[in-house]
Amino acid sequence: MSAVDFEKFVERLADASGEAILPFFRTSLATEDKAHGGVFDPVTEADRAAEIAMRRLIESAFPSHGIVGEEFGDVRADAEYVWVLDPIDGTKSFICGLPLWGTLIGLTHNGRPCYGLMHQPFTRERFSGDGEAAYWRGPARRHAEPAWKAQQAAAAEERRKLSVRACASLADATLMTTSPKLIDESLRDAFFRVEAKTRLSRYGGDCYAYCALAAGHVDLVIETNLNPYDIVALIPIVEGAGGIVTTWDGGSAAQGGAIIAVGDRRIHEAAMRMLADG
Repeated sequence: MSAVDFEKFVERLADASGEAILPFFRTSLATEDKAHGGVFDPVTEADRAAEIAMRRLIESAFPSHGIVGEEFGDVRADAEYVWVLDPIDGTKSFICGLPLWGTLIGLTHNGRPCYGLMHQPFTRERFSGDGEAAYWRGPARRHAEPAWKAQQAAAAEERRKLSVRACASLADATLMTTSPKLIDESLRDAFFRVEAKTRLSRYGGDCYAYCALAAGHVDLVIETNLNPYDIVALIPIVEGAGGIVTTWDGGSAAQGGAIIAVGDRRIHEAAMRMLADG
């Protein structure tokens, strides 16, 4: 399969998941708690419908490929190519009506993340990367122009190459994490030590935080307790934009765990030294 055909297939997965999800967004929908009394871990009909739609397309097009998904488990997880799916990363934002969520579609080759896409169908944004380059696609920017031209622009799209920004020190850095409450309790003090050194910290981004890093708006993302479906699709995007994604001890992030993503190697080294104390 050519690279062009492959990209078209990933776009089909994104289209199918978006069509399944959007009818549920900002509606009264039932929510289940997968944690059953632990830290609230919601799942909705939209999560399940989107993953089913993507699985059906993958099974039809690539029956020998594996699938790892948040809602329906693993199939052929030891295959050469494995699709890693999170239909709604940021379900808590989703059920609150906030647009800080996205569909994560990742692909691994022999266990290594080789392609990733984050799709936000409500804002019509797509972030993609293959580890060598990364791109944003979304609605074209509008400028002061006649109404009829503005209507044409509303349907137009832009595509831009993503690049992380330089950041020499933690004192200049913007840090994001989904929530400090989700940081493993034994590692929370280490996280707070890094946060105290940064210029600005913001919470609640989920997958959007990593895409904002790839786009050069954020410098540092630190999280723990991630599953592969939370991070695999984001690794090629961040790395394709020139960033770094590792575990807190500098290993591969493909299996999840305690994760640090940065745009500048200098603050990666500085933050790693502080996190090592955790």
